[in-house]
Amino acid sequence: MTCFLPRSVLPAVFALALACGAQAQPGNPLSVHVLDMQTGEPTAGIAVTLEQRSGDAWRELASASTDAQGRIAALFPAGLPFSKGDYRIVFRTGEHYRRGGQASFFPRIPVEFTVTATERHYHIPLLLSPFGYSTYRGN
Repeated sequence: MTCFLPRSVLPAVFALALACGAQAQPGNPLSVHVLDMQTGEPTAGIAVTLEQRSGDAWRELASASTDAQGRIAALFPAGLPFSKGDYRIVFRTGEHYRRGGQASFFPRIPVEFTVTATERHYHIPLLLSPFGYSTYRGN
């Protein structure tokens, strides 16, 4: 069976095909999400740093800020091998609260975790309030 599409829809069909193809390719192994427990809203503009343990020290691998949805979808740097070991994500929450003129207790929230399976995706959500936080292994 032959199917003909109007010329006007071809750009949209092409864009959809590219998007579907991009989703099928292996993605970044690490993402984060910050939600404000006080408002129930995503928290944009949180500076985040990814570090890897190297002996007794930490080596910075990447840094980014959360988007309007409170997410960083691809925190692990492209081109580096994702290896087993200890990692730390540091959420710079104090800067966020200072910008909003609000007091907070935690200027930085370091979240350490161990990668044991490099073929898996690691998602680190942070539920945040000015005087407390919670985190867990998401998916």
